[in-house]
Amino acid sequence: MEKTKFAVDFLKRNIISILIVLIIINIIFLYFFKKRENVFFQSKPKYHFYVIAQNSVDPFWREVRQGIDKASKDFNAVVEFNAPRFNNPQEELKFLDIAVTSRVDGIITHVSNTLDFTSIINKAYNRGIPIVTIENDDKKSNRKAFVGTNSFQLGKEAAKLMIEATNAKANIAIIVSSDVELDEVNQNLKINGFLSGIKSYPKMKVQKIYTYKMGILSAEEIAQSIINDGENIDAIYTINSVDTLGTARQIVNFNKVGDIVIVGYGDTESILRYIKKGIIYGTVMSDPYKMGYESLKALIDIKENNNVSTFIDTGVKVITNKTLYDMEKKSK
Repeated sequence: MEKTKFAVDFLKRNIISILIVLIIINIIFLYFFKKRENVFFQSKPKYHFYVIAQNSVDPFWREVRQGIDKASKDFNAVVEFNAPRFNNPQEELKFLDIAVTSRVDGIITHVSNTLDFTSIINKAYNRGIPIVTIENDDKKSNRKAFVGTNSFQLGKEAAKLMIEATNAKANIAIIVSSDVELDEVNQNLKINGFLSGIKSYPKMKVQKIYTYKMGILSAEEIAQSIINDGENIDAIYTINSVDTLGTARQIVNFNKVGDIVIVGYGDTESILRYIKKGIIYGTVMSDPYKMGYESLKALIDIKENNNVSTFIDTGVKVITNKTLYDMEKKSK
């Protein structure tokens, strides 16, 4: 009998203990569930933005996207990213029209000068959709802001490199593409910035500006003619990455490394390799990652403060063998 009573008392005590443990577990579960629920609602994106790049294969636009992706996480926005595989302004325009029709919260877009982007940008404006142009601008439109680099300053920084590379004494050729896909205004600003940068140095002379049309000539052919004509050119300035790479190849092919200095534009793997080998002295370029980040940040400022600068300058990246060495040293 006593054993039975002891067993019943023991069971009662254990049931109470088990109930207390279950209540504690339930409270802890509810606490963490509520916490997770709050996190879920807080992480729900505030905005849906649409991005249109010039193409999806250029490393430049990949870096732009990385900057946009980072900003989208920082500012809790979802981003839809679209681009033609290769440069195709008509397809860019189609994506822009889709974005406006979809009534997204904001649009970041590259602009081509060959087609009428202005009317669709203004259509977005009339529907209350803010647009930020990136890398290339449309000043005539009602875009809210432009995020990019001051092309005149790019030219001035290239001039500094050329002065440094030649000890302020050079006979210079400039190679320019007249391809309609490229922005002639920005190209001219780069040239004018370069000329402004060397004007105080009497022994720095631009002997000739070579302009070629895509499909008829190329920078490689012009570089070859410069070498073959013996025009006493000992320095070449190129203002886009394709021309920079093509010129460097010809300098190597004709064994003119060290005889002709190249200052150019871009940071593709091939260009960086040529800089490390001393074939290209240095390049200047826009900062695509910063451009991407600042463009999305600009949309956030517009949505939340209705206030943003109409031009956001992302500065100039200068790349030389020394800067590459310093970067590699820091990463170790």
